[in-house]
Amino acid sequence: MNRTVSINLGGFFFHIDEDAYQKLNRYFDAIKRSLSPDGKEEIMNDIEARIAELLSDKIKNDKQVVGVREIDEVIAIMGQPEDYKIDEDTTGSSSSYSGSTYYNPEHKTRKFYRDGESSIIAGVCAGIAHYFRIDPLWVRIIFIISPFISFGTSLLVYILFWIIIPKAITTTEKLEMKGEQINISNIEKKVREEIDNISSKFQNVDYNKLGNNAKTGAERIGNGIGNVFMAIFKAISKVIGAIILIFSALTLGGLIIFFFTVLFTSAIPGGPWHDIMNFANYTEVPLWILALIGLLTIGIPFFFLFLLGLKILVENPKPIGNVTKYTLLGIWLISIAFSIYLGIRQATEVAYDGKVMKKEQILISPTDTLNIKFRFNEFYAKNVYRNTNFRITQDTTGNNLIFSNNVELFFVKTDAENPYVQIEKVSEGGSMSDARDRAEKIKYNFDLEGNKLTLDNYLVTDLKNKLRNQRVKVYIYLPEGTIINADRSIRHYHYNIGDHSLYIPYNDENHLYQLNGDDLNCLDCPEEEVDYDETEEDNNIEAHGHLKISNGNTDISIEIKDKPKDTIN
Repeated sequence: MNRTVSINLGGFFFHIDEDAYQKLNRYFDAIKRSLSPDGKEEIMNDIEARIAELLSDKIKNDKQVVGVREIDEVIAIMGQPEDYKIDEDTTGSSSSYSGSTYYNPEHKTRKFYRDGESSIIAGVCAGIAHYFRIDPLWVRIIFIISPFISFGTSLLVYILFWIIIPKAITTTEKLEMKGEQINISNIEKKVREEIDNISSKFQNVDYNKLGNNAKTGAERIGNGIGNVFMAIFKAISKVIGAIILIFSALTLGGLIIFFFTVLFTSAIPGGPWHDIMNFANYTEVPLWILALIGLLTIGIPFFFLFLLGLKILVENPKPIGNVTKYTLLGIWLISIAFSIYLGIRQATEVAYDGKVMKKEQILISPTDTLNIKFRFNEFYAKNVYRNTNFRITQDTTGNNLIFSNNVELFFVKTDAENPYVQIEKVSEGGSMSDARDRAEKIKYNFDLEGNKLTLDNYLVTDLKNKLRNQRVKVYIYLPEGTIINADRSIRHYHYNIGDHSLYIPYNDENHLYQLNGDDLNCLDCPEEEVDYDETEEDNNIEAHGHLKISNGNTDISIEIKDKPKDTIN
C-alpha cells in the first residue's frame, strides 16, 4: 500500500502516490540542472503549467490518484532533459535536438488563438495565419476587401472572432497556436526568445542620453501625466480611425455593388429593376452612366476617408503617389460638374405645373339628395383605401402603367343654380405646354347617373410618361341648401383647403349633409347628450351642459351655465 500526497502543480490540485511523486520530483530536478540560470524560473513555471494540463487530461475525476503510469506518459510527451542540447550564443540561447525525441501527433495539432504579439487590431488575422500556415498580410488583405463582397458580413465575423477566440498568453498557448510540440526544448526556446527580445530593447536604450536629458522630479511627473493623456488620445484616435475605416469601407462596398447591379440590369431592356429605376430618370441619360457618376462623385471622397482611417490605425502605411491623388481629384471634379449639370436638368423637367379641366353639370332638383361615393378597380386593387402614391403595374392588355391613388376631393360653395363637378388632372413638366400634355395623358373616370356621382379612387398613365407627380383634383360645387349623402369611402380622399372649401368630418358611417351658409351641417348624426353635473353646496346647485337639436334646416342650441339655485328661471 502506497501513501498518497496532495500537491499543487501549476495552479491545479492533484492526489499523487508517493512513488509517482518521487519520480516527478526527480524529473523536475533533472530539468533544473539542464537549464542555465537566465530565465530558469520562467521556464520552470511554463513546464509545470504544461505538465499540470497534461495530467488534468488524464484524470477522470477529482478523487483519482496520479500514479507512475501517468507520470511516465507525461514524461514521454515532454521528453527527457538529456535528449536536448542547449547551444549558447552571444545574443542568447537557442535549443536544438541532439537526440531522438518522442513524437506525439496529438500535440502537433494547431489551436486557434489570437496573436497579440503580431496584432494590428486584435490579432485575429495573425491567429488565422498561424493556424493555416500562411502570411498574415494575405489574411489582412482578405478582411479589408471582403466587406465589399459580403455586404459587411466579414466585419461581423471579425468582431465575433475577437470576442470568442482567446488570446495566446502563456508559452503553451503560443506554441499550440503555431503548431509546435509542447516539450521542454520548445518551452525553453520560446521563453528565451521573449527574454532576448526584452533584453535587446534595454540594450538599445541610450542611457547616457537619458541621463543627460533627465529633468527635475516635477518635470518628470508632468511628463508622465502628459504621456498618460497622450496614450488616452492615441486610443481615442484609434477608435475614431476604426469607425472611419469601417464606415467608409461599407459605403464604398455598397456603391460598388449598386454600380455593378445597375450596369448589368440596365443593359437589358425590361430586365429586373429597369422600369423602376428609369421611370424617374428625366434626363434620358443611360442608367449605368448615372450610376458611374454617382460612384465617382460619392466614392472618391469615401476612398480618401478609407485611406485616412487606415493611416490612423496602421503606422507608416504605404502612401499612394501624387499622380494617383491628382488623377482622382481631377476625375472627382469632372464628376461633380456632370452631377450638377444632370441635377439642373432633372430639376427643370419638373419645374412647371400643367392641368386640364373637365366640368359637368349635375341636374337634380333642390329637394333631391346628391349621392357621392368612390369606387376601386378590382384589377389594380382590392379595396377603396388610399394606400398607393405610385406603383408600376400592367393593364389587362399587358401595357406597363403607373398606378396611383393620388386623388383629392373638395366641396366648394357656388352661387349657381345647380351643382356641378369639376375634374382637374395635374402634372409636372419641363415647360407649361409639356406639363399640360402629360396631364392630358392621365386616365381618370367618373360616372354621373341622375343624382348618383361615382368617382374612381385611382388614376393611371403610360409608363413612358414617367413619374411627374400626376394627380387628380375633384371639385364638387354645391348651391345653398343642397343635400348630399356622403359615403364613408370619401373619408380617404376628402380635403379641406381653408376658406375655399367646405369640410366634412372624418367619419366611419354614411351621413346626410346640407349646405347652410358656409357649413355642411349633418342631418342624421347622433344628437349629443346633455351632461349634467349636480352638486349641492351652501344651498346652491350647479349644472352645465350643451344641447343641440337638429330638425331639417333649423339648428337649436341651448347652453346651460352655472347659476345659483335661487336664480334659475
